[in-house]
Amino acid sequence: MARYDYDLITIGAGSGGVRASRLAGRYGAKVAVVEELRVGGTCVLRGCVPKKLLVYGSHLRHEIEDMAGYGWSVEGVSHDWGAMIAAKEKELDRLHGIYMNLLKGAGNTVLDGRGVVVDPHTVAVDGKRYTAERILIATGGWPTLPDVPGIEHAITSNEALDLTERPQRVAIVGSGFIAVEFAGIFHGFGSETHLIYRADKVLRGFDEDVRTALTAELEKKGINLLPETLPTRIEKADGCYVVHLSDGETLEVDAIMYATGRAPNTKGLGLAEAGVELTANGAVKVDEWSRSSVPSIWAIGDVTDRIQLTPVALAEGQAFAETEFNGNPIRPDHDDVPSAVFSQPPVGTVGLTEAQAREKYGDLDVYVSGFRPMKYTLTHNTERGFMKLIVDRGSQRVVGAHMLGVDAPEIIQGVAIAVRMGATKRDFDRTIGIHPTAAEEFVTMREKRPEPQPGQEAAE
Repeated sequence: MARYDYDLITIGAGSGGVRASRLAGRYGAKVAVVEELRVGGTCVLRGCVPKKLLVYGSHLRHEIEDMAGYGWSVEGVSHDWGAMIAAKEKELDRLHGIYMNLLKGAGNTVLDGRGVVVDPHTVAVDGKRYTAERILIATGGWPTLPDVPGIEHAITSNEALDLTERPQRVAIVGSGFIAVEFAGIFHGFGSETHLIYRADKVLRGFDEDVRTALTAELEKKGINLLPETLPTRIEKADGCYVVHLSDGETLEVDAIMYATGRAPNTKGLGLAEAGVELTANGAVKVDEWSRSSVPSIWAIGDVTDRIQLTPVALAEGQAFAETEFNGNPIRPDHDDVPSAVFSQPPVGTVGLTEAQAREKYGDLDVYVSGFRPMKYTLTHNTERGFMKLIVDRGSQRVVGAHMLGVDAPEIIQGVAIAVRMGATKRDFDRTIGIHPTAAEEFVTMREKRPEPQPGQEAAE
C-alpha cells in the first residue's frame, strides 16, 4: 500500500500552484490541489486579467478624444459599466474553466475547501484529512487594510473589480502599481479621482526619473494628487463618504479604495504550528529551491514575498516540479525580472534602478530620452514618453532599462532579453532601429546624461 494518499498536495490554485501541480501530474505524480475560492487565483480572477481588461476599456475614452485630430467625428458615445462588468465576468468564467481543464487533464484531483496543514505530511480540508509526501503552499497574497477609524467603509482591489456601478467620485489610497493603475481606470471612465499617498511621488521603489515622469503625467491628465498625505478617519455621510486627511482637509467621495499593500496569505493555514518558519509579515521563509524550514513543505509565489509577479510564480512552480518530479534540478532565477505597470501611460522596466546600479557598480553612463509619441502628433494629447538606459561604465553592460509611455510593457519585453544576455551599450548602438517607432529610441540614444555635480543629490 502507498505510504501517502498523494505524492503532492498543493494548497492554492493560482497561477503558480496550477503550473506546479499540472507539471507534476504530467510527470507521473499523484496530485491533489486544494482551493477554497475558485481555481485561477489572484491573477486570473482578482488581479492582472480583469484589471487589464478595465485598463483597456478606460483608455478608449482617450482614444475617442484623440480621434478628432485624425478627422473622425463621433457623437452620442456612452458607456455601460454594468455591461462591461458582465462581459468581464463571462471571460473570467471561461478562464476558470480552462484552469480546471488543465488540472483535470494532468490527472490532478481538485479538493474544494480550505486547506490547513496539520503536520509535515497531512492537510485537512474541511475536516477531512489527506496525506502527501510533499506539500506545496501557493496561497498567494491578500490586500491589507490599516487600522484607521472607519476603515470598514473602504474597499480593496478585490471589490473594485466587481463594483456594480461606477463611483462618480473616488479616493484611492496608495502610490504603488495597483493604486496608479486603478486611478487610471476610474479616471478614464470619467470618475473624479483623488490619489492619496504618503510619499512625495508615486511608484516607490521604481527608478526616480520614472517616478517623476509618471507623477507629472497623472497630474496632467487631471487626477487629483495628494502627496505626503494620509486619511486619518473615514465617515459615512448622506449618500457619500467623508475622508478626513492628515493635512486637515476633507474629501467627499462615493467610494474609497485602499491599495497600500498585500500580505502573504498564510493566516490560519497551520504553518507555524507545523514548524514552518515565517517572516514577520507572515511570508514563508524558503531556500533557493523554494523549500521551507520543514523538508517536506515548499512554497512558491506571493506567499514567499520574494517577487510578487505572476510570471515569477509560474517560473517557481515550474522549477519545483522539474526538480522534485522530473529529475531536472532547477533553481528559480530572480535576477533581471522585467515588470510592467499598466498605469496611463504605462511603465515597463527591467534590471536595476539608477540608485541600485550606483550602489552596485559605482560609475555609470546614463542615457535618457523624452518625447511626444508620434501617435499624438495630430491630437491635443500632451502625453509624453520617457526612456532610460543605465550602463555600467566599466563593462559597458546595460544593467537597467526603463520606459514610460505608449506600449512600454510590450517594448520592454524584448529589451529584457538583451539585458538578460548581458548586452553592452555597443550592442544596442549596433542594432538598427525600426522607424518610426518609440522602441527605436532604445538603440539611438547616444548622448550621456551629465554626471551629478559634487554635493548634488543623485537620482533616488
